[in-house]
Order: sequence, then structure tokens, then C-alpha cells
Amino acid sequence: MAPDLASYNGGLDANYLKVYSALTLNNRNETTLGESVKIPISGPIISFLVPYTRQIMVFLLALLVTAGITLSIGQGLRLVIDQGFAGESIEGLNIAIAFIMGGAVIMALGTYVRFYLISWLGERVSADIRAAVFNHVVGLHPAFFETNRSGDIMSRLTSDTTLLQSIIGSSLSIALRSSISSAGALIMLFITNFKLSLVVIFAIPAVLLPILYFGRKVRDLSRKSQDSVASVGSYAGEVIQQIKTVQSFTQEPLEKKAFGEEVEQAFRVAKKRISHRAILTAVVIMAVFTALSAMLWFGGRDVITGQMTGGDLGAFIFYAMLMAVGMASLSEVYGELQRAAGAAERLMELLHAPKEIISAEIIQAEVEHLPAVLEFDSVSFNYPSRPTQAALDGFSLKIPEGKILALVGPSGAGKSTLFALIQRFYDPQQGTLLFGDHDIRDLDLMRLRQQIAVVEQQPTLFTGDVMYNIRYGKTSATDEEVKAAAEAAHADEFIRTLPNGYESNLGEQGVRLSGGQRQRIAIARALLKNPRILLLDEATSALDAESEYKVQLALERLMKNRTTVIIAHRLATILHADQIVVMDEGRNIAAGSHQELLVNNALYARLAALQFSADAT
Repeated sequence: MAPDLASYNGGLDANYLKVYSALTLNNRNETTLGESVKIPISGPIISFLVPYTRQIMVFLLALLVTAGITLSIGQGLRLVIDQGFAGESIEGLNIAIAFIMGGAVIMALGTYVRFYLISWLGERVSADIRAAVFNHVVGLHPAFFETNRSGDIMSRLTSDTTLLQSIIGSSLSIALRSSISSAGALIMLFITNFKLSLVVIFAIPAVLLPILYFGRKVRDLSRKSQDSVASVGSYAGEVIQQIKTVQSFTQEPLEKKAFGEEVEQAFRVAKKRISHRAILTAVVIMAVFTALSAMLWFGGRDVITGQMTGGDLGAFIFYAMLMAVGMASLSEVYGELQRAAGAAERLMELLHAPKEIISAEIIQAEVEHLPAVLEFDSVSFNYPSRPTQAALDGFSLKIPEGKILALVGPSGAGKSTLFALIQRFYDPQQGTLLFGDHDIRDLDLMRLRQQIAVVEQQPTLFTGDVMYNIRYGKTSATDEEVKAAAEAAHADEFIRTLPNGYESNLGEQGVRLSGGQRQRIAIARALLKNPRILLLDEATSALDAESEYKVQLALERLMKNRTTVIIAHRLATILHADQIVVMDEGRNIAAGSHQELLVNNALYARLAALQFSADAT
């Protein structure tokens, strides 16, 4: 069942809201998806960590305590060898073992605190980032979704944030622990034996250089790998969504082959990334253990010649092994951290995608107090994805309050573009669109859209029950108000026959309902919203006669006393309109009643002749 929209924001952490607000205040004119411009990720990611400074400080304290205890075990080992074994003292052995066990208890408690806090932090930050990205995406203008695949966006919201959670909750902790252990072990090596420590110092460049060199390559390949996985998901999602068309045209073999190529491409990128990570790990291990072998040779010779004790050598070996394990862990985790950097870049790109349609800084008027009059004044508009093709060309039209206006014309004439501009999904490149006597760009965007309801030819329903889909028009509506809207839309009669009535799940995109039933649910949703402006995209054109009759009854009630604009595909359904506007190639070429246009406009007369003669036949 779909979530309750009215209570959704109540679950968001107040700290997250502060961070999200700070991140989105200055996100205009930043890079968009698909561009090669790099977005600095350190600032935004750290911003998501800032609200949890207290937890981070406790985690770091636990990390330092456990690292310190681990280093002290080397001294316990020295005591065991020198005072217990070499000194043949049971009392010395007992003290050394007690020292080691006491350290183990403290280390266990510290590890619990460290592991719990870093895992919690990974989950919390990934949830905050996912919410921030989603909240930003749902406010983006439709042009963004024309040029970016929904599958790629979903991949960033899901797999990238999951990867980031895994890195923060696990790999980052390992990296910090390994760094502190390696640094601490290096210090203890110098304290224990300066000469042998020089062997380790000479080995450090041999370890760090491969990490830096291969790490950069792993990061680039990780980004490509995430992109290729997203491409696979996008392709699969599109095929599954259109599965009836695929099967109807018997294109299963084609889709299997194409999907296989997508999968193989993703595998090739992943294989290259894995290869670089494997080389990185192997080189580091070889360098570390070569240095360790040299150290053992020099140390063993000093013990034999009496220049150092066996306990000192044991402690030195322990610290050297601790440093070796730490460096090896860093080499493995570094690749994971680079993957996280790639995922973070993709998420930050999405979070910084510019919002081009926003409310004016200074609102000129309250839209609720303006008359529901729409006026297009010399409007010209090109879709961003088709910049050379004008959808509207110097279009002018005034729609009086409370009147019904119908738009007719061939496909591509610009009818649907008018609906998009009225809802301010886009802004025109030239001219103005007025609500009342104010440019809609000077009005509050959310309040403007609250005055408008749309009933589309193919209505959009969500995966949820009937109650949720109707209440989408007004999330604060009571059950009684929802049922009243359904009755007014002539939907109550079929809703009560569903297995669970208003609690019946409609399936994905309302697949469990017929076309006429989906239309009446959409009309009930619009009635519940109670808009002042109604946009109808010929809601009855694809229905059978009985469904069309019931939907038409519902529409008549919906249109009453509202400013209504209808996109007409069938002229017989708009004979009652107060005015009919004929459009062609983005221009208003004629306006009048049905009878006037039959006489005065050749295009309308031709459309009418074709449709009415076909209906008669």
C-alpha cells in the first residue's frame, strides 16, 4: 500500500532538513547528468555527516582506545617472552597474561561501540542522502526527465546509496582503523628498534605508490561500472514495462540479445576494475612481506649476536605484522573507497541538477484571490530536447473565467504544450502567460498548481488502493469526502463491487481496472481537489459507448462553474463548448463556435467532414 502523503515529512530527521536546505540553496547553474564536469563531493558528503558529530566523536574515541589496546598487546608479548619464557618466572608470566586479557576485554567493549556507531552512521547518512536526492528530483522540471533515463535515476537512488552505506558503515571504519594501527605500529617500531625501523621506512614508498596509482584508475573504472549497471537496469525496466508490446511483436529474441550485450558491457567494465584492484592488492602484499622478510633477517642476526632481546624482536615482529596487515587492508579498502567516491559523484550530480522552474523571490499576488482567467500573449516555445522546432509560435489566446474552451487541430499543433505551460512545467522563451492579470512566473508555483487539475486521456494511477489514488487530489480529505467525490464521478458503483471496495489495490498503474474505470477514478481525484481551472485531454476518446456515457456525466459535473480547457480529438464531444480554437503549427489560426468554424475555417471544416462522415459510416 502506498504511504500516507500527509504524514510523510513528519518522519524526516530535523538535522537532515537543515543539511538538505543548505545544500539546495545554491544548486542553480551547476552541472547536470551526463556532463563531464566534476562536482566536488567532499563538502556535500561531509555536510551530511555534520549533524551526527557527537556519534562520530564517540566512534573516534572508541577507535583510538581499541587501536591503543592493540598496540599495547605488543608490549604484553615482550613481557611474556622476556619475563615469562626467558626469565622462567611463573609470576612474570601471570602478570603478562593478565595484562593481555585486560586489554582484550577493553578492546572488545571498544570494538562493540565502534562497530555499532559506524554501522548506524552508514545507514543514517545513506538514508538522509537518499531522501535529499529524491526530494530534489521530484521538484525538477520535466525537461530534466526528457534527457535523463528514469532507470539511471533509480539506480542512483538505490544501488549508489546502498553502496555508499556499505562503504561508510564498513570499509571506512576498516580504513580508519588500519591507518591508525599502521601509524601507531610505525611509532612503536622506532621506539623498539631504530635500525630495523629504517627497513620499514624504505618499504613505505613501495606500498603507497601503487595504492595512489591504481587507486585513481579504480575510481574512474568504478564510476564507469556504476553507469553500466544503471544502463542495464534502465534497459530491463523499459522492456518489462512494455512487455506486452515485446511479446506482441515476438521480439523476445531481439531483447534477449540486446540485454545480453548490455550485461556483457557491464561485466567487461567490472572485470577491468577488479583486475586493477587485484593488481593493487598483490603489489602491496609483495612489497610488505619483502620488507618483513628483510626485517626478520636483520632482527634475527641481532638477537643471535646479543644486540637485542628475544622479547624486543617478538614485539617488533608483532608491530611489523600489525603494520603489514594494516597496509594490506588499506590497499583493499582503498578500492572500495574509490567505488564510494564514484557513487557519491553520481549522487551529487543528481542532487545538484538545477531547478529551472521555481517560484519568484517576491510573490506579486496571492493566486487564490485572482480571477481564473488565462491569457497567452504572443507566446513562443521550443522544447529543450527540440530546440530548433517551435511548439508554439507567437500564440495568443484569452480564456475567460468559468467558460469552456476547446482546442482542436492536427497532431503536433501545440495543444498539449499549452497544458504544459499552464501548469508551468516549462516557461516560454518569448511572450507571457497570465493568470488573472499577473505573469504566472510572478506567482507561487505550488499555489498556482493547486488551482489546476488535469484529467488525461491515459490517466496516471499509483500502486495503491482506491482510497489512496482518489485522496491524491487532497491528502487531508476524510474518507467521507473521498467517497462523495467517487459518487459524483460515477465511480462509487464499480468501486463497491471490487473485492475490498475502497481498500482494493489497483496494481501497477491501475492495471486491474478498465479504461473507463481508471478515467472515473481520475475524475474523482480532480473533483476532490476542487480546482478553479480544469484541463481535459479528451478523457472519453478511447472508451466504449457505455463507459463514455458515464464518464461524460462525471465530466459535466466536474466542469460546472470552472474555467475549462479541453483538448479535443473528437469534435462531437466539444459541440457544447463556449468557444473552439483551431491550432496548427503552434499558432491560433481561428476561433468561434462549431457552426462559425465550419463556414470560416477550411482546416476545421476538413476535420469535421472526416470525423462526422466516418461516424456516419
